[in-house]
Amino acid sequence: MYRLVCVHCAAEYAPEQILYTCERCGHLLTVSYALDDLAVTRDVWSERPLSVWRYRELLPVQGEPVTLREGGTPLYHLRSIGREIGVSELYAKHEGMNPSGSFKDRGMTVGVSMALELGMRSVACASTGNTSASLAAYAAKAGIPAVVLLPAGKVALGKVAQALMHGARVIAIRGNFDRALEMVHELCLSHGLYLLNSVNPFRLEGQKTIGFEAIDQLGGCVPDRFVLPVGNAGNISAVYKGLTELHTLGMIDRYPMMTGIQAAGARPVVDAIEQGLAELVPDPDPETVATAIRIGAPVNAEKALAAIRKTGGTAAAVTDEEILGMQRDLARKEGIGVEPASAASVAGVRALVERGVIDRDERIVCVVTGHLLKDPETVVKQCAPPVEIDADLRSLLSALRL
Repeated sequence: MYRLVCVHCAAEYAPEQILYTCERCGHLLTVSYALDDLAVTRDVWSERPLSVWRYRELLPVQGEPVTLREGGTPLYHLRSIGREIGVSELYAKHEGMNPSGSFKDRGMTVGVSMALELGMRSVACASTGNTSASLAAYAAKAGIPAVVLLPAGKVALGKVAQALMHGARVIAIRGNFDRALEMVHELCLSHGLYLLNSVNPFRLEGQKTIGFEAIDQLGGCVPDRFVLPVGNAGNISAVYKGLTELHTLGMIDRYPMMTGIQAAGARPVVDAIEQGLAELVPDPDPETVATAIRIGAPVNAEKALAAIRKTGGTAAAVTDEEILGMQRDLARKEGIGVEPASAASVAGVRALVERGVIDRDERIVCVVTGHLLKDPETVVKQCAPPVEIDADLRSLLSALRL
C-alpha cells in the first residue's frame, strides 16, 4: 500500500485523490510505500526480465499495466571515451532504447496505467518533445485521447512527428515550455484531463527504475556517481527516490553522488547549487541546442536540489559546443547514437574531471536520455553532406581517393 505525501510539510493524502501538489502548502507530492510490510528480495526480482515491471512491488499500479515493454535498456561501458577522459569505469545507460526512444516511457507506463485506475479518461502534458511522443504512444495503447502543448518552433521535428502519428491533439503555443506547462496544468484542473508531466508523482515512480536496473546490471554494485541531464529535474529526483527505497529495504548500503548537468543557456539548478540557494531562481529565457533540457523553471527543482545535496553530489553546466562534441564522440567512438540533451551527461563528466571535481577512480553511470533519431536536423547540421557522384566505378574510386 502507499499514500501521497507532501515533500515539504508532510501532509498525507489518499492515493485515489487527483492531486499534483499539496493542498496545504502548494509543494510537490511523493508516493510513500509501507516498506516495512513489503516482502521482496533481489532473488525475486532476478527471476523476472529486466524491465520497469520487474520492480512492481515498488510501483503504485495495482492491476494490469499499460505497457509497451519499456525498460531493460542497455548499460554500455564507454571504454574509448573513458580512456580519453581518464575514467576507466565510465558507463552509459541508454534510455533512447525504450519503445518511443526516450526515458519518458518509464514514467508513462506508470502514469497512463494510474490514469485508468483513477478513472480518468483523457490525458495531457506540456513538452519539449519526448514527453509528448511518449504520452501519445501510451495513450494510444490505452485507447484514450491525449492533448499535448508544445512551444512553437522549439521542438525537434522527430518528436513532433511521433506525437502526431500516435494521434495526439498537438497544440503549439507562442511561448516557452514553462508557459505551456502552466497552461496545461490550468486545463487539467478546470476540465478534468489527467496531467502527466513530472509534477505528477506517479509518473516519477516509473523513472526511478533507471537506477534499479543500472545497479542490477552492475551485479548489485552501487556506482559512485549517477550523472543525469537536468531539464524539468524529474529524472534525477526519481532515481534518488528509488535509491532511498532500496536503502531502506537493505538492498544497498550507500548512496551514489547524484550529479545533474544542464546546458550553459538553461542552468537554474546549477546556479542554485553553486550559490547555495534554498530555492532556485527561474530563467525566463532559457536557450540551448539541447531542446529536451531547454527549461528555465524546473518543476521538480525542490526534489532535485535535495537529491544532489543529500548525496554529496553536484551540478555543472556545459556549453552547446561541448554537448554537440560529445554527441559526435559517442556516435563515432562508441557507436552510441543519442540526441544532444543525452550527451550533456557525459560532457559533464569530462568537464568535472578536468576541474578536479570527479576522481578518476570513480565508477560512474551516465544516463543518456534519448535516441539520435529524435533530432535529425541537429545531426545533419553538424555533418558534411553525402558526396554525390556519377554512377560509375571511376567516380566512386575518385570520391574515395583510392
